[in-house]
Amino acid sequence: MAGIFKAYDIRGRYPDELDEATARRIGNAFVRLLEAERVVVGRDMRLSSASLSRAFAEGAIEAGAEVADAGEVSTPLLNYATIAGEFDGGAMVTASHLPGEMNGLKLAGRDAVPLSGDRGLPLLEAMVGEEPTARTAGSCRRVDMLDAYVGKVAGFVQNPRPLRIIVDAGNGMAGPEIPLLFSRVPEWHLVPMYLKPDGRFPHHHANPLDPATTRELQDRVTAEGADLGVAFDGDADRCGFIDERGERVREDLVTGLIAEFLLEGNPGATILYDLRSSRAVREAIERAGGRGVRSRVGHAFIKARMREEDAIFAGELSGHYYYRDMGFTDNGLLMMVQVLNLLAARGRPLSELVRPLDRYPSTGEINLRVSDPDVVMAALAARYRDADLDHLDGLTATYSEWWFNIRRSHTEPVVRLNLEADTVGLMDEKKQEVLGVIRKTDPGAKVV
Repeated sequence: MAGIFKAYDIRGRYPDELDEATARRIGNAFVRLLEAERVVVGRDMRLSSASLSRAFAEGAIEAGAEVADAGEVSTPLLNYATIAGEFDGGAMVTASHLPGEMNGLKLAGRDAVPLSGDRGLPLLEAMVGEEPTARTAGSCRRVDMLDAYVGKVAGFVQNPRPLRIIVDAGNGMAGPEIPLLFSRVPEWHLVPMYLKPDGRFPHHHANPLDPATTRELQDRVTAEGADLGVAFDGDADRCGFIDERGERVREDLVTGLIAEFLLEGNPGATILYDLRSSRAVREAIERAGGRGVRSRVGHAFIKARMREEDAIFAGELSGHYYYRDMGFTDNGLLMMVQVLNLLAARGRPLSELVRPLDRYPSTGEINLRVSDPDVVMAALAARYRDADLDHLDGLTATYSEWWFNIRRSHTEPVVRLNLEADTVGLMDEKKQEVLGVIRKTDPGAKVV
């Protein structure tokens, strides 16, 4: 089990790092940790997910819980089921956007509040190492929440107008939800791509952050004259957008667009954005009269901070978008709905709407393998000690004309660098300067 408990979920290579015996022990410990009587379990389409889900459920039943088996579902649907069904906890078997040989578990308590490294996961890991508890056996039943969930999301549609949308589900769990949603909104014309769930990922990995996975979608958008392209990850809690020109739209700029749109109906509301986001996002929120709050990266941290701040919306550079009205959870399907609501309300193409926010050149996220992240960050803090420094998540150094953040990845053995500046020339200069400090400190540092 070493290494599979991460900052906000459990994940590992199947079966050598995460297998059925481990899943069963996790299910048993999960029920004991939460003192749960009723839990709901869902799974994605990965080839190992069905057996891991069964094993988790067996462990939960052994610990005395009543298990509701939601079957193959998206993570947002499982979150909805946890809240709507008033379950004591929910477990989703998925490795999200990772390759097919990987798998994992996203775990939450009541109201879909996630377990994380700050809340519950370390104790759960310790309990998994104990002898499993065998109480009076619980039970298992099937539940089907698909129609109710899609109905909930469809309730957010506002004044739809005819739009042509190409949706690439990546053979993931958005696939079954998309046609059902579009059937409720006849004004929208769906052009489907890879909607059938398939854990072999026969066309491409379901990771919209990887530009290689959206090239076909981009070509289809321009070839068919579509208004929008949407790409989902494997468990449908993330999505990425392609404008009418076939260009990828930066995820943080989409946060800014939807923040402005939502603030029209929620004046003065609080909106969270992760600290890697462009300065244009905070400026958009404040210009629209909202209160912008920087947040650590990661769904568990953002969900907790949203509850503390009663934020109506939050966005991450990774394509996770969160809504208070969906129980402070991330939801790719609802984000697609809100972007379509925006297009309908404005009557202008997405490229025009995003252009005012796309004014600060950015490096994007640069992944670096270094021997000692703490030494690298200390060297950067010393080099840029005249900056406004903070350590909310890694190290952020801010100057009037540029800034950077470097932080450890919670999911991979790398550090991630983001840098933004007022001009392309300054961005390039400072990128090389920061990388130079890193390489001087760690000659073996490598961009990966």
